[in-house]
Amino acid sequence: MSRLKRWGRDLLVLALLMLVMIWVMDSWRAPQVPLAFADQPMHTVDGREVTLSTLSQERPLLVYFWASWCNICRFTTPAVAAMAEDGSNVIGIVLRSGEDAKVERYLQAKEYRMPLINDKDGRLSASWQVSVTPTLVIIDKGRVVSSTSGFTSSWGMRLRLWWAGWH
Repeated sequence: MSRLKRWGRDLLVLALLMLVMIWVMDSWRAPQVPLAFADQPMHTVDGREVTLSTLSQERPLLVYFWASWCNICRFTTPAVAAMAEDGSNVIGIVLRSGEDAKVERYLQAKEYRMPLINDKDGRLSASWQVSVTPTLVIIDKGRVVSSTSGFTSSWGMRLRLWWAGWH
C-alpha cells in the first residue's frame, strides 16, 4: 500500500508541476491586446464588418489565431470549426496564409465553416503580439478574460468558454 501511495503522490506532484509550467508558458506567451481592440472594425473573408465587442456582448467569444501552415493548428482547427458549427461563439483569425480566395479554397477543401478574418500580412496578429500559433483568446463583453497557446483540446476550449460565461 505504501508503494501505491508513493506513486499516487508522485503523480500528483507531476500533475501540479505540469499545471504550473502550462500557466507560466501561457503567461509568458499571452497576447498583449492593443488599445481599443474591442471596437476596431474588422472584415471577415465573406465581407462582413465585425467588432469583437459586439460579438462578445451576448456570450463569451473564442478568438482563434491560427495559420494554414501551422502543424499544431491541423489538430485544433477541426475542433474550432466543429464548435462554430455547433453554435459556439467563435471567430478565427488566419495569419499569413494567403489572399482571401486562397484561404476560402483551403476552408472549402477542409470543410471548415466558421467566421474568419484573414490577416494576410500579419499586421493584426503583430498588433496583438501573437507569436505562437495557435493562440486562443476568450473575450467577454469586450474584454479579454483568458488566453492560451499551443495545442488545446476541444473540451479545453469549450470549458474555457463555459467558465468565461459562468464567471
